[in-house]
Amino acid sequence: MRMKNKSWLSFVPAYWAALFDIIITITHQSDDYWQGNLTKANEGNPFGAYMMAHHVSGIFVICFIWLVIIGLVGRWLPNNYTKVFLLFVLIVHSWGASTWLSQFYGFWSVIGFTLFNAILFYRVEDFRQSQVVKAP
Repeated sequence: MRMKNKSWLSFVPAYWAALFDIIITITHQSDDYWQGNLTKANEGNPFGAYMMAHHVSGIFVICFIWLVIIGLVGRWLPNNYTKVFLLFVLIVHSWGASTWLSQFYGFWSVIGFTLFNAILFYRVEDFRQSQVVKAP
């Protein structure tokens, strides 16, 4: 038996968490930042913080590059390493988003978000396992 190789569905939990983290980061920047006071950039990732501190569009540039890297690395790695990499992306961005969620929306928003991400990951993996096909 073999599993179909690297379905686009495998990328959904990682991309969901990354996009959620990106969107919550962008939407929770201060008005001062968006008006050009780049010292008000609020980002924990040193690469993102550097880009944001140098241009107001820096966050969009670094996020676009990162989303492309996720896709390229996820397609390039052998299947078992892809699973680990995509799980890593899911965990890291869940954590990143949770720092915003806890600050602005409280403890239970983090619990709900984490639970949703765990269920999403499990459901995608469960579906992928059901797609196992018998070799001829």
